[in-house]
Amino acid sequence: MPSTFTHEFNAPAFKAKVSFNTGLFINGQFVDGSDNTTIDVINPTNGKVITSVSEGTPKDVDLAVDAAHAAFDTTWGLHTPGAQRSRLMSKLVALMEKNADELAALEALDNGKTFNWARNIDVAGSIDCIRYYAGWADKITGQVQETTEDKLTYSRHEPIGVVGQIIPWNFPLLMMAWKIGPALACGNTVVLKPSEFTPLTAIRMCHLIKEAGFPPGVVNVLTGYGNTTGNAISSHMRIEKVAFTGSTLVGRKIMEAAARSNLKNVTLELGGKSPNIIFDDADIEQAVNWAVFGIFWNHGQTCTAGSRIFVQEGIYDEFFKRFMEKTQSLKIGDPFAPDTFQGPQVSEIQFNRIMSYIESGKAAGAKVEIGGERHGSEGYFIKPTIFTNVDPSMKIVQEEIFGPVCVLIKFKDEEDVIKQANDTLYGLAAAVFTQDLNRALNTAHRLKAGTAWINCVNSFNSNVPFGGFKQSGIGRECGDYALTNYTAVKAVHVNLGHKM
Repeated sequence: MPSTFTHEFNAPAFKAKVSFNTGLFINGQFVDGSDNTTIDVINPTNGKVITSVSEGTPKDVDLAVDAAHAAFDTTWGLHTPGAQRSRLMSKLVALMEKNADELAALEALDNGKTFNWARNIDVAGSIDCIRYYAGWADKITGQVQETTEDKLTYSRHEPIGVVGQIIPWNFPLLMMAWKIGPALACGNTVVLKPSEFTPLTAIRMCHLIKEAGFPPGVVNVLTGYGNTTGNAISSHMRIEKVAFTGSTLVGRKIMEAAARSNLKNVTLELGGKSPNIIFDDADIEQAVNWAVFGIFWNHGQTCTAGSRIFVQEGIYDEFFKRFMEKTQSLKIGDPFAPDTFQGPQVSEIQFNRIMSYIESGKAAGAKVEIGGERHGSEGYFIKPTIFTNVDPSMKIVQEEIFGPVCVLIKFKDEEDVIKQANDTLYGLAAAVFTQDLNRALNTAHRLKAGTAWINCVNSFNSNVPFGGFKQSGIGRECGDYALTNYTAVKAVHVNLGHKM
């Protein structure tokens, strides 16, 4: 039998005892993995084991795919009207709202993000996303195409079938919602792998999915490692589509596996090295506040993190002074403390990776203005780090660090900064700060990025498309654009009178 996770939360923001099964969720049941092995879940604040969860294997992926196909062929897909799918998704929303504090606490526990951010951004955004797609479930429509009077021609947007989904550790619950929301609304069944670092909210969601009344096999969740469970999903011959959020390196492997197997449909939301451009006429106070949020929110573990901050020469010195002061004021520590802004990095692996980039910057001649070292003596805390005196060839300027590290770069004019901002393999997001509307729009339109923010950063909405240019991904999450990822278009021709 799978183990049960029990934990007593005793923080000012959340006091409760939680307990739930941590098995794989296959065909509506919590089960052990085929090899009866487990994965330790680590608390990033102290490096200690929180609990162990069942480990999925390629054999378990086969079992989950069988369950998903059985559900698609009998109790879901075209066998369940959109209105009924919408009702079940709305029930799930209600259960998520009822258990919102618990979900936020679990997110803070194994991810290290602060409870307040988890509750107000991650959980609230996840609820909003599932609610949004519940509204779409009975509105998936095709078209009638005019041809001739003796023929009726129309298109159907049908569910693809069994889809595989692989989500990251930086926003575990939110990325699960972004994936299952449009997939379920369109009538697909799901085989999902959460990150082995942060599986707790995904497992807890399985209990809510079951409680909401979804038929067995509609949603299947398997915690496992990327090179085994993740690879089995991306290369499975009976999975018709795979969606992945994570690094560009892993995205390439998933795309290759999808091509080598059954040429499955792929959507990828990958890495970024987002420019944050601040012109002379920007509101400096607001630009500083947003820039700090843009890079240090979620401990810098955000694919859209504004890690390259370009400041026009006329305000550079004043911006630098205020940016340093604001960064120094950030509270680092216990994710459950009400005044904490930044908790630990998610894992020792990620901690070491970020620190290696910091050392690389130092070795290359960049100047550390603040931070550049660990915070405290235990856990995976890193001080917010600001580099200056950088050049475009440095790794810290070109590569995604995925941590609380940024570079500050002075620029002369609009042409100069657009050239520098676009000098990257990535194209996920960008931000522009100016009070000149024409300059704002012109710059936003010329930046090679899938999202451009003006006088804000890291602002997301469930009904607005999100995705990248260049090596930041393929396809779009959110909005009605995401529905195209989960439907197959069929053209139907009806002969009304043409004789041969």
